[in-house]
Amino acid sequence: MSIVSSYGTDDQGALAHIIRYVLPNSLLNSLALTAGVCLLAGAIGVTLAWLTVSCEFPLRRFFAWVLFLPLAVPGYVMAFAFVGLFEYGGSLHSMLRHYRADSGWLLNVYSYGAIVLVLSLVLYPYVYLLARNAFQTLGQRSIEVGQSLGLSVRQSFFKVALPMARPWIAGGILLVAMETLADFGTVAVFNYDTLTTAIYQAWFSLFSLSAALKIAGILLLLVVVVTVLERHSRRQRQYAEGRNAARNTKRLQLGFGAQTAALLFCSSIFMLAFVLPLGQLLYWALPNLSQELTVRFWSYVSGTVLLATLAMFVVVSMAVALAFIARQKKGLVVTSAVRLATLGYALPGTVLAIGIFVPIGYVDHWLQSKGLSSGLLQGSLLVMMMAYSVRFLAVAYTPLENNLLRVTPSIDLASQSLGVAGMAMLRRVHLPLLGPGIVTAMVLVFVDVMKELPITLMTRPFGFNTLAVRVFELTSEGMWERAALPALAIVVVGFLPVYLLIRSTEVSPSVRASK
Repeated sequence: MSIVSSYGTDDQGALAHIIRYVLPNSLLNSLALTAGVCLLAGAIGVTLAWLTVSCEFPLRRFFAWVLFLPLAVPGYVMAFAFVGLFEYGGSLHSMLRHYRADSGWLLNVYSYGAIVLVLSLVLYPYVYLLARNAFQTLGQRSIEVGQSLGLSVRQSFFKVALPMARPWIAGGILLVAMETLADFGTVAVFNYDTLTTAIYQAWFSLFSLSAALKIAGILLLLVVVVTVLERHSRRQRQYAEGRNAARNTKRLQLGFGAQTAALLFCSSIFMLAFVLPLGQLLYWALPNLSQELTVRFWSYVSGTVLLATLAMFVVVSMAVALAFIARQKKGLVVTSAVRLATLGYALPGTVLAIGIFVPIGYVDHWLQSKGLSSGLLQGSLLVMMMAYSVRFLAVAYTPLENNLLRVTPSIDLASQSLGVAGMAMLRRVHLPLLGPGIVTAMVLVFVDVMKELPITLMTRPFGFNTLAVRVFELTSEGMWERAALPALAIVVVGFLPVYLLIRSTEVSPSVRASK
């Protein structure tokens, strides 16, 4: 509403400057960055999901869960770790110069390719998580169907398994696209101009909130277009598969060369996405460990966990209700409402925080005029939960929506014939079948809230701090070494839910793979 109302305001000077000097380059950069990240993150996520679910190679079970770990790493943390590693004065260049080796072959950390790589390494777990869920559901039967039609294993993958997994993969890529469009911290570290940096310039350099909200409207429009096109492309396709499709099937037994290639690919992604940045953070954090491990630091940890847990239950509960209503009440109005409710993920956290904070300020002012104390709502957990719900409802809704594809219409009809309908059907039929999707949604929301910076920073109660806020305070003052410990804590706190997620979704075949 704040974005829509901003188009009725008059701020021609700032807006004209942005349209002429800032917007063209920022828009092209955003589109190019989103396209590159979606392609690379999609390719990485789908490939890793297929290898760890359907193929047998050394250390497969190990990689199946450690490849989720980058999910707990904020983009801005990955960015400053990569800069510390690869910039000319960074760790790798310094080490190579120490041994008088050539360092010219190292990655140019401020190039377009480096930014795409860093964002892809942070965001590929969204695609990996949902694609893995799909391939576990489909199992080896999709390959067997293709082979029964005379197709090779490779042809069966591209012509049968991949198209059947399309809803899950598309959902993951949509999350990647929205996260890329809304990212500010990562691109700011690399000094790469996008629509989010244009919003920041309009707001904090030109002091024009109206112009910033207008640019945010362009972000929202881009997401609407992408979402509508994706929905239109599969509107007449039906996807339904039994829950036990992947059970009692065999994994593909790869040859020696293919096993080596799979092992090298998984190892390379794990090294780039987790081991190298973790090593850089440890290199910075260990010298200051005794000084930073204080009571204040542990209060940041406990505050982060409590906030993320509360938001997780609130947002996932809303997503379950929304998915159930969308399934039971079909129609243009409900469909449009669902799409509108899940578009908040594309909004930059700073604009979303202001968009909610400003009307809450008017409500507080009205309460004050009625004799109630001012500031009753501003800076409260209620405002934070409202902002998190808008921001992360799409994250929770996507895996739930895709898992509902497994609940065939015949199940609903059978339930209704037994007198179980409405909320009773949700409680007794849908929720048990949605178990993996609910776990996925809870982990995604928990980790995302734990990493969220702008909303937490601008709407938190007075004196309430989190690990993300601590990282921001230290990095804004140039103290990257001291910021390493709270950044490491974010990774460690996010490790447990990610581990529980992969344990809950792992499907073990009853028979070892054969050729």
